[in-house]
Amino acid sequence: MKRKIYNDLLTWKDKRANKEALLIDGVRRVGKSYIVEEFAKNEYASYILVNFSQMNDEIRGIFDNYLPDLDNFFMRLQLWANVKLVPGKSLIIFDEVQRYPKAREAIKWLVKDGRYHYIETGSLVSIRKNTQGITIPSEESHIDMFPMDFEEFLWAMGEELLPNFIRENFAKQVSLGPAFHRKAMDYIRLYMIVGGMPQAIQEYRETKDFDEVDHIKRNILELYRNDIYQYAGEDAPKVASIWDSIPGQLQRHEKRFRIGSLKKGARSRNYANAFFWLNESRVINTCYGATEPSIGLKLNRDDAKYKLYLGDTGLLISHAFDEAAIQGTELYRKLMLDKLELNKGMLVENLVSQMLCANKKPLYFYSKSDNESRENMEIDFLVCKQDITNKHNICPIEVKSTQRYTTSSLKKFQQKFSTNLHTPYVIHSGDFKIQDDVCYLPLYMTFCL
Repeated sequence: MKRKIYNDLLTWKDKRANKEALLIDGVRRVGKSYIVEEFAKNEYASYILVNFSQMNDEIRGIFDNYLPDLDNFFMRLQLWANVKLVPGKSLIIFDEVQRYPKAREAIKWLVKDGRYHYIETGSLVSIRKNTQGITIPSEESHIDMFPMDFEEFLWAMGEELLPNFIRENFAKQVSLGPAFHRKAMDYIRLYMIVGGMPQAIQEYRETKDFDEVDHIKRNILELYRNDIYQYAGEDAPKVASIWDSIPGQLQRHEKRFRIGSLKKGARSRNYANAFFWLNESRVINTCYGATEPSIGLKLNRDDAKYKLYLGDTGLLISHAFDEAAIQGTELYRKLMLDKLELNKGMLVENLVSQMLCANKKPLYFYSKSDNESRENMEIDFLVCKQDITNKHNICPIEVKSTQRYTTSSLKKFQQKFSTNLHTPYVIHSGDFKIQDDVCYLPLYMTFCL
């Protein structure tokens, strides 16, 4: 299945591969190994893939005993893989490199040697257990890989023209019209419930069987839970409690994460390592509060205010609804027909966070509670516009999951911070329109931001 990250790999190969290795970090089952091997097949004369999750004594011996002598190392590596490497035209892949940190440390000398190019893939590559005793190489470029975004999902569904049409209409600031709007909304709803994990998308594409799709997603969730208890050490119970509480926290009207809901007397400082572990695992996307909507949102970040979203909304659905009575086909049918009694806002908002992250937008929100001065307001997301100017750099985004809604928070926000703001967006289920200087964006156009 076509992935946008392929273009990032091409850019690295053309501009930086002779100076640094590429490390692709991402959650388990996001498609790292697949896309890198496809890239190797298409763009190199030959390649060797070393999967450290399946490491045996033979390959371990090559790394343990011969890395200091690169001529000997490369000779034995080629014999092991039965692949001839061509200087300047071959790629060596270190898959699941977190399982053997010594190979990551060796990147410094391998890149300096200059004979071949190197790509590493991994998850949990930054946690203490996977970096102990090694020096992280400076000759390493790091990119994140996310679940398939909505445009990639449409490609996988055989819809090559629809995303182009959506982009064109977004650029022209015109609606799709009733027929294409319904079609795009059907697809975005399908994307929301299937999710962006390649294995789940492939299963749906081949079988259209929601039971099997749900089974795959629950297997992935079980992998994540096993990782918590395998890698999080003494913090595992705290990590698991945060992980299990995310759907309930998002179900609330005010979605800010409340640490006190985990345990009576819980304090943020006692859970700091657990939050760090979840962030590094890439299974969640953290949205931080900003004290004001000015350029350099990170400078105004309030670490005491944050919302936690799951990295994939399809997984959120399987994570949230684990009662046997509503698993599988019936759950998905009701979601597709909008017949499930729940606060759908948590799913739509999670989906928007997922699409913003796929576009490499850091997540921020604004919240203020001040009933006395009538400044009580909540803005779901803040993003910077593409070209920075002296004023008007921040785009506030409100997400609406129902047909009937108000925009009182957005209006207050516009009045209070008028010189800071560029285009205000309301993401909703209706078609595109501009009204009172607000851009009303259909949910499926979020990937255009």
